Amino acid sequence: MATMMTRPSPRQTRFSPRASNKRSQIIDTALRHFAQRGYEDVRVADIAKELSIAKGSIFQHFTSKEGLFLEVYKRAASSFPKYLDVPEEIRRGGFFEILRYWLFHTEHLVQEDWLRYRVVLLGNYCTNLVLKREINRFQVTEDPYGRMPLIRFGLERGELRKDLDVEMIVSVIDWMMERFQDTLVSVEMDPGLFRRQNGIAGQNEARINQLLQLLRRAIGATPER
Repeated sequence: MATMMTRPSPRQTRFSPRASNKRSQIIDTALRHFAQRGYEDVRVADIAKELSIAKGSIFQHFTSKEGLFLEVYKRAASSFPKYLDVPEEIRRGGFFEILRYWLFHTEHLVQEDWLRYRVVLLGNYCTNLVLKREINRFQVTEDPYGRMPLIRFGLERGELRKDLDVEMIVSVIDWMMERFQDTLVSVEMDPGLFRRQNGIAGQNEARINQLLQLLRRAIGATPER
């Protein structure tokens, strides 16, 4: 099986200001290339040409195309607001109101920065298994969307089941809430991607409410009688 060699995370390695600035420029340019062309069609040589640097200079920083995409993915995923970054009145509404808020704001977030959303979708669905493993490790260790603080918030308010393992709740959020949101994002960026796109667009509110009902049944605490 192919392996992907990557350099240590920037959090673990100190770079000179000049090197950090160069890395940032490479990542910003690569992010646009990946978002516009997809993972497979991007050539590192094209990124280097746009930046007027040697291709080898990019590999000095990121070792491989896979390593470069991983850093681009990290930049994109870390740029989005975390779950608890909501207005105070939404926080007062509780765990499920926070989920509702982000589901209804999906379209707005896509319009605000579709390049980063497209990179995240590529990383989640259009990369090889080796790269996907590194992406999963990043999601678990860095928690860029703040899932764990959100779940602790729900547990402290007594809104979530305490008989479930926290990792199980994280998995439910990943597979039900975030995958549904990915579908909304995909439809917004590529309306022809789904055969029934008109139905999806016209029924978003009803579908969001149905999803929240399913989540309440799956992980919500049972009200005391």
